[in-house]
Amino acid sequence: MAVPVLLAVTGAPWEADVVRRAEQAPGIRIVRRCVDIADVMAAAASGQARAVLLAEDLPRLTSDAVAALHARRIVVLALVDPSDNGEPSGAEDRLARMGIERILPADVSGEDLGRAITDAVDSGPPTTVSHFAGGFVPVPPGTTPPERHYDPSGKGRLLAVWGPTGAPGRSTVAVGLASELSARQIPTLLADADVYGGSVAQMLGILDETSGLAAAARSAGSGALDVELLARHARGVADYLLVLTGLSRADRWTELRPTALESVWSTARQLAPCTVVDVSFCIESDEEISFDTLAPRRNGATLATLEEADEVIVVGTADPVGLTRLIRSLHELRAMVPSATTRVVVNRVRSGSLGSSPSDAVAEALNQYAGVEPAALLPFDLAASDAALTHGRSLLETAKSSKLRKAFQQLAAGVEKDHLS
Repeated sequence: MAVPVLLAVTGAPWEADVVRRAEQAPGIRIVRRCVDIADVMAAAASGQARAVLLAEDLPRLTSDAVAALHARRIVVLALVDPSDNGEPSGAEDRLARMGIERILPADVSGEDLGRAITDAVDSGPPTTVSHFAGGFVPVPPGTTPPERHYDPSGKGRLLAVWGPTGAPGRSTVAVGLASELSARQIPTLLADADVYGGSVAQMLGILDETSGLAAAARSAGSGALDVELLARHARGVADYLLVLTGLSRADRWTELRPTALESVWSTARQLAPCTVVDVSFCIESDEEISFDTLAPRRNGATLATLEEADEVIVVGTADPVGLTRLIRSLHELRAMVPSATTRVVVNRVRSGSLGSSPSDAVAEALNQYAGVEPAALLPFDLAASDAALTHGRSLLETAKSSKLRKAFQQLAAGVEKDHLS
């Protein structure tokens, strides 16, 4: 039985030849010719095709659209200009970054075209989840790539900083850890992926009208993101520290699409030996309560980051309510992301509600109810925290000798030993 195929090569200089060869190719049947990706998606939703053959410059083609087609179990093949030589900046490389695995020259014979499509259908598309979203954040004009102190190796580590609701200090930990890693001359990328209330830019005194992470996600969605472009989207705040600023408003969460973020994190591994990502508290799988499985997922950015991370640094507070939330969140994380490797950090440790030995009380509670040991206990140091926030700087710049800063030094040393040595 012939494989039903959607053809979307409108406007390509070799359109007529491709249409003729596709209509005569053995084993396939063209069921519809589409003019753009919206037309492709509408036809795919009707269930009338098992494969899509598209041109390299199809209007509005993004990685989200490719992932959406894969989610419908439809394979995607692309045709590129025969003169494309596969260079990193070429069409073939861009399409591959979108998730299109089968890319053919436009002058492919009808027999080879039919064989490629039938083989792709037999193999099936890669398993993925699609998340549509809009939004556009332009690259600031005149920006230049920050100087790098290393050669990208593609072996960088991704650390996600996460914790339960109630503001336990996720951003404080993310900024403190990234700053201390950079102070140890480890090139570090700090990214703010909090879709509910990003604050990293404000904490570091960065006045940025556009979100660096959203711009990077936009580039990833179009297949244009590479190491140099990711570096241009970031802001240099120290010799060894780059920052991808977060969303300026919570209602712009659709700009951080999970499919695009996965590409951003993959590229970040090439840009920096260590990437620290501040993510939102909520990991509810809202797909279960949505009638449209292809709709945007607000928590998708957090879940995608946690799944990609080499380690999740789970942050909680040292008080009865905070510890209860921390213990519950650890169980929730294990259920949602079973593969996650965790490192528990307890913030605002002080005597008071936990008695005269808060460190012992924290360790006992975590061991008894969650089966973990805290990797770091951060003392409650209001003066040091206020100084850092007031000046828009990190603790190592405003409170070098504070107990809190020394605790972050120990945390960074542990991370370096486990991941970067």
